[in-house]
Amino acid sequence: MHPNLNTATTVTTINLPILKTLLHHSISLNHFNQILSQSILTGHIHDTLFSTKLFTLSLSSIPFHYSIRIFTHFLQKPNPFASNFLLRAHVDRNQPHHAISLYNSLHRERAVFDNYTHPILLRACASRTSELEGRQVHSHVLKMGFGSDLYVNNTLINLYAVCQNMVSAHKVFDESPVLDKVSWNTLLAGYVQMGDVEEAERIYAMMPVRNTIASNSMIVLFGKSGCVEKARQLFDEIEEKDMISWTALVSCYEQNGIFEEALGLFVEMNANGVMVDEVAVVSAVSACAHLMVDRTGKVIHGLAAKVGIEGYVSLKNALINLYSSCGELLDARKVFDDGGLLVDQISWNSMISGHLRCGSVEDAEMLFRSMPEKDVVSWSAMISGYAQHERFSEALALFQEMQFHGIRPDETVLVSVVSACTRLAALDLGKWIHAYINKNKLKVNFILGTTLIDMYMKCGCVENALEVFHGLEEKGVSTWNALILGLAMNGLVQKSLSMFEIMKKSGTRPNEITFVGVLGACRHMGLVDEGRRYFSSMIEEHKIEQNVKHYGCMVDLLGRSGLLKEAEEMIESMPMAPDVATWGALLGACRKHNDNEMGERVGRKLIQLQPDHDGFHVLLSNIYASKGNWGNVLEIRGIMAQHGVVKIPGCSMIEANGIVHEFFAGDKTHPKINDIENMLDIVAAKLKIEGYTPSTNEVSLDIDEEEKQTALFSHSEKLAVAFGLITIPPPTPIRIMKNLRICNDCHTVVKLISKAFDREIVVRDRHRFHHFKHGSCSCMDFW
Repeated sequence: MHPNLNTATTVTTINLPILKTLLHHSISLNHFNQILSQSILTGHIHDTLFSTKLFTLSLSSIPFHYSIRIFTHFLQKPNPFASNFLLRAHVDRNQPHHAISLYNSLHRERAVFDNYTHPILLRACASRTSELEGRQVHSHVLKMGFGSDLYVNNTLINLYAVCQNMVSAHKVFDESPVLDKVSWNTLLAGYVQMGDVEEAERIYAMMPVRNTIASNSMIVLFGKSGCVEKARQLFDEIEEKDMISWTALVSCYEQNGIFEEALGLFVEMNANGVMVDEVAVVSAVSACAHLMVDRTGKVIHGLAAKVGIEGYVSLKNALINLYSSCGELLDARKVFDDGGLLVDQISWNSMISGHLRCGSVEDAEMLFRSMPEKDVVSWSAMISGYAQHERFSEALALFQEMQFHGIRPDETVLVSVVSACTRLAALDLGKWIHAYINKNKLKVNFILGTTLIDMYMKCGCVENALEVFHGLEEKGVSTWNALILGLAMNGLVQKSLSMFEIMKKSGTRPNEITFVGVLGACRHMGLVDEGRRYFSSMIEEHKIEQNVKHYGCMVDLLGRSGLLKEAEEMIESMPMAPDVATWGALLGACRKHNDNEMGERVGRKLIQLQPDHDGFHVLLSNIYASKGNWGNVLEIRGIMAQHGVVKIPGCSMIEANGIVHEFFAGDKTHPKINDIENMLDIVAAKLKIEGYTPSTNEVSLDIDEEEKQTALFSHSEKLAVAFGLITIPPPTPIRIMKNLRICNDCHTVVKLISKAFDREIVVRDRHRFHHFKHGSCSCMDFW
């Protein structure tokens, strides 16, 4: 029990030894204040040793700002010990700027410093990565005669290394009269931090004693630099391996994608009785996630719980990623829920990404909406998830909400949103996003650039796509592919092929996808000889083996050009089993060239190969309908009903005033259906003047001619064009995207509309673009 310092007896008899004794027993702020009051009353506060002791003990027993007031008011000429104590306290409390400000104030008052002062300041500068302030401290070091002090020089080396100025760090190292293992380790750590393998190896080789700390640093560097064999060799050479040695190599394997080795080494580490830390466990769990071995991950999870490191948030995040990657969402959720207040932003984002990866979009939405805070990664994960699951409207809506909250999108968000615009044919929004990128001076790398090119090409805006392409500083093979495929799709076949030649001259090596684009270009214009030459050059010139898609392109090219027998022979000679798309190309060619005998044979084969494919049933049905074989038409429809095959309805989308409108064949639900039908009547009257006669052989129904004509005029693309004529003023092109191939009659009608109404109309069907202008089409009636 402490004596009551406020009694009269204590006041009259108290002396310095008693105050010092009481100070050693001080435990509370109230008691400390009593001692301070008595020391002021007795004048003992002016005793340098006592006041210094009072101040230093205050740092551990009373609020920090009280200690600062004691230092300021009662230590008129603080000794180096007291000054260093307060400087260090600021640095330890993550207040390096206050430490530097205090030093400057003391320096102005000509306070005395010692060789421990400047290392504290250099630590403060290093924590702020402030080389300028560090250089000022360095100049004070030299002026005050501490330039030869080993401790000072080691902290100077560390400062310059942290600030990535290895020239200055090395200069201090070279000029230091004495070096110890800290000096060598600090210089080495600087080169490790810079990722300079060559210089780090040189320093390591020069070290008088290569201790375990230095060897561990080198293993970390080798791991980050992909030098796995060097890391393993060095690990094997360490005589006294510690936990960090093992952890560094486990992490090295995991970072470099050698996941089985990482797990094996982790097991060996544990078997040898080496204590595992959270870094090693996180690497092992990450390896399990990549190898999709959740059982092994659960064993490691159990080990982490046993050694008491399960609470580390980095480990929780790794476990969430493991379980969600393996589809174990309940386990992931348990780790997440058990984290309580420890879970961080990464934890939330990992849970959202995990649910999206497993297709649980609604659960991801609930998590997203319940997040306490959302960062750009949260928004990016959700928007990308919507896009990956083909929920493009939700992706665009969430992007607009993100803009409302003032969140600056990253590249992943922009790529997902532009892709969504592409799929929805939302050109206006896509152009707005492109303008947003330019306005905010966001960097367009080749991934985002490629996505923009793809969007513009698939919306029929070739000039915009070319502008993006030529503005890119970096172009990957995917960028060239998007351009070549896009130009071909838009009917600019010769330009597409010339860009392929420019690509080769630029040094970019074409890949399998490039040749899908090149052969597709030949297919769109019936360039049989050129197609054969490019097909042969794949192996002969580029050493690229043809796959089923390349054979499919050739079959389609030959079939469209009427070379049906050669197309069938190519299928029979394929080195791999032909897929249904290749047989489907031949069936479409049979329908185009009225080879009903081959068409019936191929169609029957396709129905056997893929009985649930609606398109093949419809093509075969159309072949029979064109011959008037209504019995066979009914048979095919019976087979469709038997297998539960439903014909995908034709759907056309058109964007007007920033809103995407959908039309289905025979659609009567649109709010402006009356205006649309009135416009169709006007169109029909104008087309009659142009000499239009409906191509009723497209209608595979056993109905009279007038009903066939009515059915033709209710096709989705005709409804969309009529809506475009009403809502989109000239000269803005009318842009339509259709999910199926445009039929012959619609193709003829849109050509005539472009002439009769003097409008540019762009229709993208499932295969290509049709640019209609002045009564002609870019496909030149070859599609």
